Order: sequence, then structure tokens, then C-alpha cells
Amino acid sequence: MAQPLCTLREDGDALVVLDQTCLPGEVSYVRLATLEQAADAIRVMRVRGAPLIGATAAYGVALALQHGIDLARAIDQLTSTRPTAVNLRWALERMRRRLAALTGPQLVATAWQEARAIADADRAANQAIGRHGLDLLRAMPSLPIRLMTHCNAGWLATVAHGTALAPVYAAQAAGLDMQVWVSETRPRNQGLLTAWELAQAGIAHTLIADNAAGLLMMQGRVDLVIVGADRIAANGDTANKIGTYLKALAARAHGIPFYIAAPVSTIDFDCPDGSRIPIEERAAAELAAGAVPVANPAFDVTPAGLIAGIITEQGVIAADRLGTLRR
Repeated sequence: MAQPLCTLREDGDALVVLDQTCLPGEVSYVRLATLEQAADAIRVMRVRGAPLIGATAAYGVALALQHGIDLARAIDQLTSTRPTAVNLRWALERMRRRLAALTGPQLVATAWQEARAIADADRAANQAIGRHGLDLLRAMPSLPIRLMTHCNAGWLATVAHGTALAPVYAAQAAGLDMQVWVSETRPRNQGLLTAWELAQAGIAHTLIADNAAGLLMMQGRVDLVIVGADRIAANGDTANKIGTYLKALAARAHGIPFYIAAPVSTIDFDCPDGSRIPIEERAAAELAAGAVPVANPAFDVTPAGLIAGIITEQGVIAADRLGTLRR
């Protein structure tokens, strides 16, 4: 499938991003010309998905430097926008290492080059995830393959191709018959973005309420689950959008393989286990209006023992074997 739109592109000395807060009702682009605009786009989820957040943050550094803002200040401001998605910190640390010794025009030019390299690497990694995931799908015993996903981990969440949906698009290109169960993912209903993506691609899909997932698994109507990730601890514990853990539990109860799809950059090798992953608490207004007491955690953590494998650009890796990956 040819990706119909781009999530991010350069426009002279600025960055243009697809405003995902307008989807699926409206396709709208926003021009980011300053550090503040880039940070705000990440914070309010105009851009979302761990890989896309990382790439946008890298470009945010370039925008800051061309306006004379100190590198350390730019990185600190961008780091504070979303605490759970580790690609944000990974991309910013990569920018810091590349730029720390540079000054003047060389500093700004190199910042743009490095941001571009991060975006290009994400495209390539996600395409490879699609190839490795396709091997899993080809091994399924019957057609159509009934795959369940949660939240949105398609091309909207990345620079291109997607993570959890990359194997779905690869399967479509290979002619495999697919049916995708799309979990709505409250309270932000990002499953609607997945449904929109799949509709654009002409892939059969059905939107479900989050809590319908267990029933469908019990009824034998799901063959496997593939979701994305915002941070993977060194032991394989994985943080993803709230509600993921419940799907992993239901999948284990019914003998259904549960996979994570993510680039190696989403693995936090400095984080020993899921208990150390910070969980972002978002505004109460996303969940309810008025004076109702609200808890709104944006993510949960799925223990490595519930994960059949992690689909990376280097292959499908057991959750307890992440140390074998090239960093």
C-alpha cells in the first residue's frame, strides 16, 4: 500500500506535520517554525506515537538552534512534553551526542541533517518490521487471518509504514486475506485513527468497544494480537496505551499469541523492568467534564511473560532476549 499522506515533512526552515487532533474528520496540516510550537504539537498530541514523537522532537531541536536557543534548553523543554514514550528521549540524546561539540552555522546545519537521518531511519525500521511480521502472518494456519490491535500504531504513529500495522500492510501487498479487529481505545478513541487508516487502504476491519475484546477471544474469533509500544524495558515489560494489559491477559487466557511491534529505539536498555517506566497521567477533561474525580493514566505495562515476541527491524525477538539485539 502506498501511504496516502505524510505525517511530517520539511518546509524550508520549518516542519509541517499532520494535525492528528483533527482526524478522522478533517485532514489538516500545521506548520511548526519554533521550539515552542514543536513542543506544543507533541504535548497536545498533534503528533503522537512513539517513533513520530521522537522524529518531531529531533526537528524541534533544529528549529530551536536556528533561532539561537541553547541546545540544553531545547532538549530539556522537549523532554518534558511526554514522559512515557522513550523514543522522545532516545532521539534527543542522539541529537545531543551529535551536536554537543559544534557551534555556529555548522551546528544548525548538522541539526537538520541529524533530524532528517532519524526520520529516514524510522521509515526503514518500520518497513523491516512489516517484513518480519509478515512471516508470522504467513505461518497462521487458516485464512482470513483475524488480527486484533489496540490504539493506533499505523503510519500515523510513525514517519512511515507504522509498527503494529506494518505487517498488516505487508500482508495486503502479499495478497493475504486479513480481517482486523480495531479496539477503540478510550478515552481518546485512537482506534478510530486505525479504522480510518485501514479504510484508506481498503483493508477489512471492524471497530469494537475496548471491553468487547475478551468476548471475541472467548468466542474463537481472534487469531493473534499485535500492538505497538511506547517504551519497552530491558526485561521485555512493555508500556503501551491504556487497555493493552487487559488484552494481553485475555489473550493468555485463551491461548492467543500476543505480539509487540516496535523499533529497537523503543527499547529502554537503561530501564530494568516495567515498574520503572513512568506512566503519564493526562488531564481529567479528556475523560469527563465537571467536578467528577478522575484518574486518567495514558498507559499500562504488559509483563514480558505475556508477550509471545517483539517484532523489531532485526527480527522477532523473545521478550526475555532483548540483550541480543544490536543497539
